[in-house]
Amino acid sequence: MKARTSLRPERALEEVAQCLRVMAHPVRLRIADMCLKGELPVHEIAARCGLPPHQACEHLRLMKGHGLLSSKRKGREVYYRVAAPHLPKLLRCVREECARRAQAEQR
Repeated sequence: MKARTSLRPERALEEVAQCLRVMAHPVRLRIADMCLKGELPVHEIAARCGLPPHQACEHLRLMKGHGLLSSKRKGREVYYRVAAPHLPKLLRCVREECARRAQAEQR
């Protein structure tokens, strides 16, 4: 007899997998974590990540394109913030795993 999984329907699994693919990059995880604390302009995100602005913009465009972030223009600046309601939970899980690994390294 085949075991049934609670991970259904297929369309929802595809959407979750796509989110995980987009977020599977250290810079994008860092950007999302920063944006959880409030809106940030592109130049500040780039500086905090140690990236040139054009590289930060590529990460931001990808995340916005998948509905994870939203943006608004204020004058010449573009500000980004978290748009996906599930992103805080995902980042909490990532934070907990990072803390667990850091503790394991100290032992």
